[in-house]
Amino acid sequence: MKRIVLFLATNLAIVLVLSVTMRLLGVEPYLTANGLNLTSLLIFAAVMGFGGSLISLAISKWMAKKSMGVRVIETPSSSTELWLVDTVKRFADDAGIGMPEVGIFDSPEVNAFATGANKNNALVAVSSGLLRAMSREEAEAVIGHEIAHVANGDMVTLALIQGVVNTFVMFLSRIIGHTVDRVVFKNEEGHGPAFFVTMIVAELVLGILASIIVMWFSRQREFRADRGGASLAGKGAMIAALERLQMAHSGPLPERMAAFGIAGGSPQGWKRLFMTHPPLEERIAALRAINA
Repeated sequence: MKRIVLFLATNLAIVLVLSVTMRLLGVEPYLTANGLNLTSLLIFAAVMGFGGSLISLAISKWMAKKSMGVRVIETPSSSTELWLVDTVKRFADDAGIGMPEVGIFDSPEVNAFATGANKNNALVAVSSGLLRAMSREEAEAVIGHEIAHVANGDMVTLALIQGVVNTFVMFLSRIIGHTVDRVVFKNEEGHGPAFFVTMIVAELVLGILASIIVMWFSRQREFRADRGGASLAGKGAMIAALERLQMAHSGPLPERMAAFGIAGGSPQGWKRLFMTHPPLEERIAALRAINA
């Protein structure tokens, strides 16, 4: 419930901030009596599309800590925490990035994630379930995978891709709505109900297509992060960690962090198009094929 409230409140705040921003910038309404103001529409779509994804990226660490209940390790209080911080520090140095914040979130599921707008000021968090279920060699591979996400700039890349597709969805859906209103319903002045109904339907359809594109990019990044984890922790350790995930139940992360976790679900058929992660067996096969 807390995650849902945070998600809704954050998105509402983002919309309000962007709406006020456009008012302050003097952006004219894109709907006019004579049709669409394409310049204003493009500015509106870009501000809402990129603004939403970039603001989400900027607050991603704060959101992750609040929604997942992450406890950031300031001073290690146990040998496990000391090992965790040292491992993250070693891999961050090897990857050439700044030391991330290191955290643990209480969950019986085997999972981990990385987030943050700046690869030199990121957050890497692992679940308590992962620390209990995996050997240190396997856990190091998972940490290496998350460090690779940070080093590859995956958070920024996904935000930019999301911004581009959001912009096109908002821009094209309104053009489609305007075209249907004018051509099909012969509305020659202003915009009738057909415009708004068609716009909503077009946004839903285009949004689904956009999600397929974003998820495809997300799956490609997982293969790259696996290779990065193998480079940092060893190919054998990375394969062993993924095999351990096959045996364990890895619970879902919140939507904002799911693309940067270690594991995804295993849907079948058309649902595979919306997977943030490739199936574990494909990831293992890809690693085994390296220098085979």
